[in-house]
Amino acid sequence: MFKKCKFNFVARNKLLMAIAASVALSAVALPASATNWWNPTPTVTIGSTVLNVMNFGATGNGVTDDTAAFQAAINALPSSGGTISVPAGNYMINALKAINLRSHVRLSMDSAAYLKAIPNSSDRYWVIKAWNVNNVEIAGGNVVGERTQHQGTYGQWGYCINISGATDVYVHDISLSNSWGDGILVGATGSGSTAVLSYSVTLNNVKSNNNRRQGLTIAPATQVYVVNGSFTGSNGISPQAGIDIEPQTQGTVQQVRLEATTLSNNVGNGLEVHNNVSDLTLNNVTAMNNQGFGVYTGGPNGVVITNSNLSQNYLFGVSISSTTNNVQITGNTIEWNYDLWFYQHNESIFTEGWDPRDITVASTATNVSQSSNTISPMK
Repeated sequence: MFKKCKFNFVARNKLLMAIAASVALSAVALPASATNWWNPTPTVTIGSTVLNVMNFGATGNGVTDDTAAFQAAINALPSSGGTISVPAGNYMINALKAINLRSHVRLSMDSAAYLKAIPNSSDRYWVIKAWNVNNVEIAGGNVVGERTQHQGTYGQWGYCINISGATDVYVHDISLSNSWGDGILVGATGSGSTAVLSYSVTLNNVKSNNNRRQGLTIAPATQVYVVNGSFTGSNGISPQAGIDIEPQTQGTVQQVRLEATTLSNNVGNGLEVHNNVSDLTLNNVTAMNNQGFGVYTGGPNGVVITNSNLSQNYLFGVSISSTTNNVQITGNTIEWNYDLWFYQHNESIFTEGWDPRDITVASTATNVSQSSNTISPMK
């Protein structure tokens, strides 16, 4: 058995690299400062006024366009902000206009409230936008995209929630699904020297599923904390990852912490991380049954992966690639990966095999340490 696996390793590795080219990258690590900057329940400053969206003409009947009613309620708040209460119901939202949040505003939705994007043909849309604002809270309810009824074929930039150039944002206890692009994006407005990065964004108990591009994209931002979440079932257009940290050349991503979060059943990687990213931590994260890598890094600086279960993925559990630098992989369970080969050969994924199977480190990666990890048994 082992000889057969070893004989096919070169072919498997070629297949891995081909898939990796289309699937993309991934990773995570620890903030440089000694003080914990993250808090699962941060304090945001919200005004005291409370308004019910139904009093501004919202129907929640699943037919009427309620976008104007939501915006009217938000605009009616004083400059100090306040809370918009959304009772149970099905609210149809024109995502080409979006619900545009203001500073010091809380959007508080009943657990049975659904904001549903009205079908459109655009390559780009937003159900909820928090752009260039501060002290914003989005709580409860469900936001549903229109991918199953989308009237166009181009683009990948439809969002359930888009947070750009915003500071002190708290999103929690919410479900996001069926977006033409991402369940949620945290990023910047502008680019280069004029880019305004999001800062201090907490996503607690955010469940993002069946989105076309990925569950969560982190673009230029500083201090993003993702805790108690799940980013699952991404499928449709690459990268199809659970979480993609991809600032590209728009700016940088610094200090990201993923904790007690599940990344599973994605057509791409569980987590992928690109260049211009530093100080990332992955703690107590589960990445399983992804058709790409559990975690793939392609150039970040400063990565800590600890106390996590990165197992039963189609490719490696952890792939440290490209110019990734300063990595600690400690105290994790990383086993029974590279399942694609076993599936193709009708063999149990729990068959003892070869090394590497679970963790691979490119020769171009630097300062990578591994300790106290549980990996698949080898013959």
